[in-house]
Amino acid sequence: MGKESIVIKGAREHNLKDIDLEIPRDRLVVITGVSGSGKSSLAFDTIYAEGQRRYIESLSAYARQFLGKMDKPDVDYIEGLSPAISIEQKGASKNPRSTVATITEIHDYLRLLFARIGVPHCHICGRKIERQTVDRIVDAITKLPEDTQITILAPVVRGQKGEHRALVEDLRKQGFAEVRVDGEVFGTDDPPGLEKNRKHNVEVIVDSLRVRKGREDRLAESVQVALDMGSGLALVKNPLGEDIFSAKMACPRCGVSIEELEPRMFSFNSPFGACRTCSGLGFSMEIDEDLLIPDPGRSISGGAIAGYPRNPEGWSMGMLRSVANHYGFRLNQPIGELTEEQRRVLMWGSGGERILFRFKNDRGRRIRFRKSWEGLANLIKRRYVETDSENSREVYQQFLSKTPCPACGGRRLRPESLAVEIKGRSIADISMMSVVSVLRFFKRLRLSEREKLISRQVLKEITDRISFLERVGVGYLTLDRPAGTLSGGEHERIQLATQIGSSLVGVLYILDEPSIGLHQRDNHKLIGTLHGLRDLGNTVLVVEHDEQMMRAADVIIDLGPGAGANGGEIVCMGTPGEVSSNSDSLTGQYLSGVKFIQVPGSRREGNGKQLLIKGARENNLKNLDVAIP
Repeated sequence: MGKESIVIKGAREHNLKDIDLEIPRDRLVVITGVSGSGKSSLAFDTIYAEGQRRYIESLSAYARQFLGKMDKPDVDYIEGLSPAISIEQKGASKNPRSTVATITEIHDYLRLLFARIGVPHCHICGRKIERQTVDRIVDAITKLPEDTQITILAPVVRGQKGEHRALVEDLRKQGFAEVRVDGEVFGTDDPPGLEKNRKHNVEVIVDSLRVRKGREDRLAESVQVALDMGSGLALVKNPLGEDIFSAKMACPRCGVSIEELEPRMFSFNSPFGACRTCSGLGFSMEIDEDLLIPDPGRSISGGAIAGYPRNPEGWSMGMLRSVANHYGFRLNQPIGELTEEQRRVLMWGSGGERILFRFKNDRGRRIRFRKSWEGLANLIKRRYVETDSENSREVYQQFLSKTPCPACGGRRLRPESLAVEIKGRSIADISMMSVVSVLRFFKRLRLSEREKLISRQVLKEITDRISFLERVGVGYLTLDRPAGTLSGGEHERIQLATQIGSSLVGVLYILDEPSIGLHQRDNHKLIGTLHGLRDLGNTVLVVEHDEQMMRAADVIIDLGPGAGANGGEIVCMGTPGEVSSNSDSLTGQYLSGVKFIQVPGSRREGNGKQLLIKGARENNLKNLDVAIP
């Protein structure tokens, strides 16, 4: 009996009334009932809590000391319990570094993919960066027309100030006859006089020859010499122009070099990949004038500046009075009437201009001094940064808002990392796409045989995990969506997608109303996912009120009959059909249609006023204008 079902005897946790229950294993079981009837007490506080307690008890004494002791739920015994995984509607992480991609580990696989088959480009000029061997350079040269005259040069000085006489003399001693200085050719025994304070380019002429068959060995030797002397760069001049070849990961035109591609280069949580300005957060906290001055129709003395001391005899107001006198406005003048220059000075300071400050201190003593005015915005930002008090930080933080990082534009990574692309897309470009769009991108991705061989397993992990997200109905989310902006239902479904990817068997999954926030159109995706978990050989226990979920269940457990002290009993248990035909079950009466919620014949009329929202663009909102009665 214990192997085929989970047997619960004498459950009394919270308002459960000493209930006995036998839940079949490897089924989709929905626990329902009115709010407060004991659903969560049974599912989470009894079944899941006992499963967790037993797991912790199975660990060594050393491991248990770090996990703490778990109290045994108020139940006589439970048999047939599998390892339990709880997926609850707890709020997603508020960590600003946590995103949909990091929660699901998709970002880790994207980092690995870009490190293995990503194509680096120069973040300054956009030129493709690749390491070229001597053989590849020789092959490129021999593709020139037969008998083409070429010159192989080694850049030994690139944009450096100085006369460089000692360098040219050293080259002469090594046996090189000619150099090209700033585009002109000179003999090493007669170098030009260079201006010391100007930047110059000096290239050694290593060889000059015509391209013919049989000269590959000489070409290879000359190219190798040029690469050695030019710190990995070689120039090949021909009648049609000049080619730059690099033997290292560096832009031959700008000189920008990059390290070997590694997964950490694409992590905004690592100093090797994070934007230097925002440290990988993608935003900075800046003063928002609209928060600091919520009502421009009010004056400074009338409290227009939120949170600013209003004592007319105080130091703070005395400073502002001096600023107002200097720039020709009054403290009792509405801020909306100030000129653009006056408002700029009030908020952001006088720059280098010194102002005469005159006022009395608390003791009645006259204070007089000259200094520049810092500005209200700069003052609050400085205090926010410098304070050690959490209370003060919270006060100042109410005037700050997030603005995209000016360096990375909110993409979190260094320019070098953003310049690595796969088919024209950086890792940030892919992260900014929705789950459905990313899935479409990877399915249409055309790779070379070498790239396919390298990325096959990584691509499979990425597409599998993205497919799981789409299957649980969150295909509209972007991968870079901050976890803190997700609803409870979205967070729960993302957790569920992660569990699907683990493909565990013989597990007891306990879910808390996973359909919350999900449109009815997408309900079938969620139900199909839960059926898939069941069909793998897992028991799925769902606390739910949704009608479609109940009808799709193998077994429904209806708790009640009321809430609180009037609940905690098993009203009925069986298939959806059996529950529907049970007249004692309130849920059954609604499932059978005996009871239903009447659609109102008429609606309340509003008062004619509206809540207007203009240009809403947060997350996936597309510049909405909404009028709510």
